[in-house]
Amino acid sequence: MNIKKILSGGLLLAALSVTACMNIPNDMTVAEYCANPKKANENVCRLKVEIDGQSTALADTNMRLSDAFKLTADAQATADSAKADAAAAMAKAEEALDNPMVCETRTVQKSNIGTCREGFTLTSCQQTRYTYRAGGPSILREINDQQCRFHDRVLEMQVRCCGTASSVPQPADELVEGEATAPVEAAAPAVEPETTPAPVSP
Repeated sequence: MNIKKILSGGLLLAALSVTACMNIPNDMTVAEYCANPKKANENVCRLKVEIDGQSTALADTNMRLSDAFKLTADAQATADSAKADAAAAMAKAEEALDNPMVCETRTVQKSNIGTCREGFTLTSCQQTRYTYRAGGPSILREINDQQCRFHDRVLEMQVRCCGTASSVPQPADELVEGEATAPVEAAAPAVEPETTPAPVSP
C-alpha cells in the first residue's frame, strides 16, 4: 500500500475526529450520542467494557463522550497491535513450515573441544564418557553457537548441532576422534660416575 495514501487517510480520519468532537457538546454522554440510530454502528457505540466483572456496552453507560472516544481509540490501537503481532507470528510459522529445522549429533572423542559442521549452530554439548581415574567429569568452560570447550580432554562428548534445511548440508550423525596424545617417555635416571675410595692408612 502506498505510504502517501496511508498518511492522507490517517490525516483525514484525524480531521474528521476533530470536527466531530467540535460539534459534540462537552457534557453529552455516550448513551445520548448512541441514541441516534445513525450513530449506532460507530465503534464508540459498539465497544464493550468490563465494569465490576460484567461486560457492559459503552452505549449503556453515562460516560462522557470525549472520554469514550479516547477509550475507543486506545482499544483500537491495542487491537491493531495484536493483529500485527498475530500476522508476524503467522509469517514466522509459515516460514518454519517451508524451511524446517534439522539437527545432527556429533560424537567427539578424546578432545576438550566440540564443534559443528559449517552452516550448523551448536545448541548443546554434553560429556557422555569419563573415568574416575582421570578425575571424573570435566568442567564445561565455554559454550556458544560455534563450539563448546571442557577444562580437560574428555573421553567422549556429544554435540548437538541444528540449522534450517535450506542452509545446511544433509544432517548425518557422525563420530569425530581427537588427535591421540603422544606418549610421554620417562627419562632414565642419570648414571653417576664410579668413584674409587681413597686408601685408608693403618
